[in-house]
Amino acid sequence: MMGRTHALTGWCAGLGIAPLLGHGDLAGALLVGLVTAGFALLPDFDHRHSTASRYLGPLTGAVSFLLRKSSRYVYAITKGPRDEPVTGEHRHLSHTVLFAVLLGYFTAGATELGGKWAVLGVAVFAVLLAEAALGDWVMIVFIGAVGYFLIRFGLDATLGHLQSLSGVLGIAVAVGCFVHCLGDAVTISGCPFLFPLPIAGETWYELRPPKWLRFRTGGPVESLFMFPVVSIAALLLIPGAWAIVTSILPALQKLTQPGSS
Repeated sequence: MMGRTHALTGWCAGLGIAPLLGHGDLAGALLVGLVTAGFALLPDFDHRHSTASRYLGPLTGAVSFLLRKSSRYVYAITKGPRDEPVTGEHRHLSHTVLFAVLLGYFTAGATELGGKWAVLGVAVFAVLLAEAALGDWVMIVFIGAVGYFLIRFGLDATLGHLQSLSGVLGIAVAVGCFVHCLGDAVTISGCPFLFPLPIAGETWYELRPPKWLRFRTGGPVESLFMFPVVSIAALLLIPGAWAIVTSILPALQKLTQPGSS
């Protein structure tokens, strides 16, 4: 799945879980959505030529290097008798539920210890990753939203809101990574996200749907169907967006009726 589709599916998942985390308000939901959008790209750090791994130069390049080597090592010592003879770098360690849970747990602990500043750091990192896939408008929207919140509520309230996200932000990170795995699982290559559960002699068994439901990354199914559908959902899931749409529809219907002027 392409990076932009990963980011938007992560955004949708974040907006969906935000109320469950106690942050269903606009500011909280947008922040959770941005974090899941950004971290829905992080598993592809295991590919040296991915947009995310090259975006911040040496910084993301170093993370990519460490993740690729770790994945190669873990694959070498855990592969089953029927696992494929591959390097074990791309679509392996970072494309598992185990990785998502561990990264989420680490993020939860780090934000609990670091408080509002750690939350801000995670949010900025996630926004930068999302920007790499979706464009500069993501950063513009983020800065505009933060500026609006500061002007309306003040610095103390803004920092307090960030503080309230410490800990639970780990769930958003884990969900972002997990959504990435689900997205790759419906492609032709599949995704071994149940590692280390052995299936049919494979520790890294690639789960995927029936052949007729799979699609090629960047192919017509993703570009012409999935991406437009997810883009619409990404807008409608913003708190308050559906209410605006339903209020506009009657007026549009009236304008399209015969004899209307």
